[in-house]
Amino acid sequence: MEEVRRRLAGEREQALTRLAGLTGDHEAMVAASLDTNADDEHDPEGTTIAFERSQIGALVRQVRHHVAEVDAALERVEAGTYGVCEVCGRDIGAPRLEALPAARRCIRCASRRS
Repeated sequence: MEEVRRRLAGEREQALTRLAGLTGDHEAMVAASLDTNADDEHDPEGTTIAFERSQIGALVRQVRHHVAEVDAALERVEAGTYGVCEVCGRDIGAPRLEALPAARRCIRCASRRS
């Protein structure tokens, strides 16, 4: 399980680094738009700025969600339930955990949810 902990910790660190960059980008974009007289509705560039701000905001939410999922996976490691499907109780399987280290469900249960 030590290897799993290291991998999850690395994944968490990468996500936090990405989050810091995205948060900085978002804050810089918001600050820059405050200094202009851009009218999003009438300025041809305004809609682009609003769209980019929205895109960065969505990416920030995705990365925060991923960090929360990795944290939950680390909690499952500590509880001894990592790798066990939360729905059916079966083994999630190494290939799935290799692809998605924070997976909560086996392939079968995950595909039913879609």
